[in-house]
Amino acid sequence: MREKLVCRACEAITQPPAPSYPIARGRAGPKLLAHVLFAKYGLHLPLHRQSDVYQREGIDLDVSTLADWVGASAATLMPLVDAIRGHVFAAERIHADDTTVPVLAKGKTRTGRLWTYVRDDCPFAGPAPPAAVFFYSPDRGGAHPEQHLAGYAGLMQADAYAGFGRLYEANRKGGPIIEAACWAHGRRKFFDLARLNKAPIAAEAVKRIDVLFAIEREINGLCATRAPARTPRA
Repeated sequence: MREKLVCRACEAITQPPAPSYPIARGRAGPKLLAHVLFAKYGLHLPLHRQSDVYQREGIDLDVSTLADWVGASAATLMPLVDAIRGHVFAAERIHADDTTVPVLAKGKTRTGRLWTYVRDDCPFAGPAPPAAVFFYSPDRGGAHPEQHLAGYAGLMQADAYAGFGRLYEANRKGGPIIEAACWAHGRRKFFDLARLNKAPIAAEAVKRIDVLFAIEREINGLCATRAPARTPRA
């Protein structure tokens, strides 16, 4: 509520400016919007359940209202998203992976994909802060990472997912992305076999990979000394 005051001498009307809200002409403040967004994406609480929670507290917030807030908040945050995306894809090297995410619909649940691209220069003492950018897709088609990385040229560490294959092709528009395979993913299958105690070769592979991991832990955060420390031992 904003008071209106009238000058007795000149009868001029004055009123303090309206408070600034994240959503233009909206009534929800930043704390409430942050709570709704975190409940939906951090706690995986659907909007209709959030509406029920508010209803039990005597607060009437329709699902349509909450949905409008989520959409408007996403639009408001887009400049920040663009800045993070630009920072991540400005890196010489990135990490990429995807995971499943359940998507609720009325009466059913389907499986979507959440793609993550990470910039982390800390292991080699890089000055840039780490960051991650996320993309959603309804399936795991290779067209999605192609679209996400359309303007990127550099080195990408990822698993052996076939959908990444076109990114490494020599005739890729903008030039090929340099593939850096992931030892953690490569180790996983050997570890599963070794755990069954039926594959001595797999156990030996795990042992040798763990030696490489130990070397990397020792030189983590170093810069110029990384290669000289790694090469003779790896």
